[in-house]
Amino acid sequence: MIPQNLRRAAENHVDSGAFRAHLAELVGYPTESTTERGNVALRAYLDHVLTPLLTDLGCTVTEHPNPDPAGGPFLLGTRAESPDLPTVLCYGHADVVDGHSGQWSDGRDPWTLTVDGERWYGRGTADNKGQHLVNLTALRLLLTETGSLGFNLKFLFETGEEIGSPGIAEFAAAHRELLRADVLIASDGPRLDAATPTLFLGSRGGLNFELDADLRPDSYHSGNWGGVLRNPATTLAGAIGTLVDGHGRIQIPGLLPPEIPDAVRAALAGITVANSPGDPAPDAGWGAQDLTAAERLYGWNTLEVLAIGAADIDHPVNAIPGRARAALQLRYVSGTDVSDARRVLTEHLAAHGYPMVEVRITGDFPASRTEIDAPWPRWAAGVLEEVTGGPVAVLPNIGGSLPNFVFTEILGIPALWVPHSYPGCLQHAPDEHLLAPIAREGLVLATALFHAVGRAPR
Repeated sequence: MIPQNLRRAAENHVDSGAFRAHLAELVGYPTESTTERGNVALRAYLDHVLTPLLTDLGCTVTEHPNPDPAGGPFLLGTRAESPDLPTVLCYGHADVVDGHSGQWSDGRDPWTLTVDGERWYGRGTADNKGQHLVNLTALRLLLTETGSLGFNLKFLFETGEEIGSPGIAEFAAAHRELLRADVLIASDGPRLDAATPTLFLGSRGGLNFELDADLRPDSYHSGNWGGVLRNPATTLAGAIGTLVDGHGRIQIPGLLPPEIPDAVRAALAGITVANSPGDPAPDAGWGAQDLTAAERLYGWNTLEVLAIGAADIDHPVNAIPGRARAALQLRYVSGTDVSDARRVLTEHLAAHGYPMVEVRITGDFPASRTEIDAPWPRWAAGVLEEVTGGPVAVLPNIGGSLPNFVFTEILGIPALWVPHSYPGCLQHAPDEHLLAPIAREGLVLATALFHAVGRAPR
């Protein structure tokens, strides 16, 4: 159990306005990873924000170049207390998505933290500055109150998560000893809902691909040639229907995972999806109907059509188009084999009469997770439940994607993610915000978890 003086210190840090004031400073750096201005701001953020915060924790701070020229540098803070103690690796990302200046409600500036009731608006408040500030603050509170952490600390920051984390896998593979740890404790992504403290253990992967029915260079009059020339748009619609039907059910076995493990099914048994005010209601009859909504979202695969087009939908003419294209994405859970996806898709389409539809793989983000019944997850869930005095949602993975595979697959360590945001935070959109109650509870949870690590059974 977290000592009362440590709990009070965490709560008072938020109640006093100190945490919000510090977050306002972080938000003021426009660290977009997609703009030149953002790259300059990222440089300043590393030098003037993160390095001092890590130094104050007694860390030796080193910067490492990215092996991928598309990505920015990595920053690593290391604090060694004793070789006999466990080592915790933490992670955060300094970059944010485009600020969407001029699109925020009530004239809000994305780079100025503004308060409206319990909502703290600003780019990065939820993704990821507010979240890594919670963890940095928890570590500082623990160090101030007890004089030591009780474990060795390594805190890794990347600067390109919002552009797909270029280079992080290569960096980790080349620096396994530098990043060696017993466990990852990190924060990103959303809770199950605003009211439910959450522990998740990985992320779904994402396989992006295009289908291209490029049949001829010109369009032809639909009256003169209809019924004679194959229509690429009709062809493409039929081809997609052999992959996923009109009710969201995947039709190709090669895109499905193995059965849901019993431990995962048990963990998801009490999970309610879309449980926050303002959440869209799940559509009845959509997706695999033999699964619960939670199993479909956190334990299964989905195939989504992200974009589809032929000719000009706003100004159609009476002609059969020559080409139609669609962008699709398979969100897949750990255990799904996508290594030969292009061949599987191509052969499936040919077998169903669509050899003229070309398949192009455009991106893949691996799925990964720590087993839900492994020792570290069981221990962490127990700590969080003791602190909250109520239920904690334990999810095998979030529905979205994170570079979790870097830690579980490349570095070979269990990953514990304790998010301090919620699904309605509008990350990546105008009006991104952090909820003050989640920040307050999150700081208590993070402080308690770090406090317990040094006292955990080896």
